Amino acid sequence: MKRRLQNIYRLGVKELWSLARDPMLMILIVFAFTAMIYSSATAQPETLYKAAIAVIDDDDSPLSQRLISAFFPPHFVTPYRVTPAEADRGMDLGLYTFVLNIPPNLQRDALAGRPAEVQLNVDATRMSQAFTGSGYIQQMVSDEAGEFVRRYRASAAPPVDLAARVRFNPNLTQSWFGAVVQLINNVTMLSIILTGAALIREREHGTIEHLLAMPVTPAEIMVAKIWSMGLVVLVATAISLTFVVRGALKVPIEGSVALFLAGAALHLFAMTSMGIFMATLARSMPQFGMLFVLVMLPLQMLSGGNTPRESMPDLVQNIMLAAPTTHFVELSQAILYRGAGLTVVWPQFLWLAAIGSVLFALALLRFRKTLSQMA
Repeated sequence: MKRRLQNIYRLGVKELWSLARDPMLMILIVFAFTAMIYSSATAQPETLYKAAIAVIDDDDSPLSQRLISAFFPPHFVTPYRVTPAEADRGMDLGLYTFVLNIPPNLQRDALAGRPAEVQLNVDATRMSQAFTGSGYIQQMVSDEAGEFVRRYRASAAPPVDLAARVRFNPNLTQSWFGAVVQLINNVTMLSIILTGAALIREREHGTIEHLLAMPVTPAEIMVAKIWSMGLVVLVATAISLTFVVRGALKVPIEGSVALFLAGAALHLFAMTSMGIFMATLARSMPQFGMLFVLVMLPLQMLSGGNTPRESMPDLVQNIMLAAPTTHFVELSQAILYRGAGLTVVWPQFLWLAAIGSVLFALALLRFRKTLSQMA
């Protein structure tokens, strides 16, 4: 046992030195846990942000001027005054998301109590802004017109007062969500890439044959790659969580960082095993890259990080229970957002340990078969 542990340790150190001599992978690690997390957290604007709006003002009245002046940054850009022909051309070219058509005699009809209509043209190809903005504009026009007719700014008291209490993110700051989600995705991505690249690099450089001539077993080779590459990702995760998420982005971490890193270690055990399994299926780095895309996209999109699992079809929810990312996302959000302890997230820990053990066994069987074919 002592000799095996020494072999695993020395082979792992060899992997670390090999990684240190690969500048592209080192740049990828640094970029993924710094610039990628920061940009993902800060580059996502609000749903309605600087939406392009144009106005056709055929009334040219104080009421129409009041409606136009209601649209101001940051939700909208300063409204463009256009003619009907310019509005049609601008919508066709994608210059405007919204075109508000104010008809003649709008103010006269509104003051006389007659029905008055304002047409809103929406570019539905810009789905998020179109959905949010159309309701927002409808409410703005209704409020401004009502206040103009009443000649004072007031609103009727609602029959039911909804007292909202926003927990875990009181200001609904998107950067808090984006930073943690990207950190979780990067842990998954780098764990697969580093272990897969380590195995394929051995095969391409011919050093795997040297390992076969040494008194080491396939299990020792595999465990060495898992602990070394997993350690690199775990250390990078801790540094990024401290200096980028907490430091630069000012995201408050509610729970125990040590508990989160323990869950990340179990997740790394599962994902590095998957990376080795994928590397045994691919014959080169380009093939591994294509296989990685096919695996990574479903893991990211269906694990519940970007979209709640409850909104997915039942079949997808059940299938994704076999994916380690599903349970890692659940425990990460519970710990980092809601301050959950081990008494809450222990089922996710058990799931990760079980799934990791299965993936390790499958990867080891495949790895042994690959080595026997090379011998």
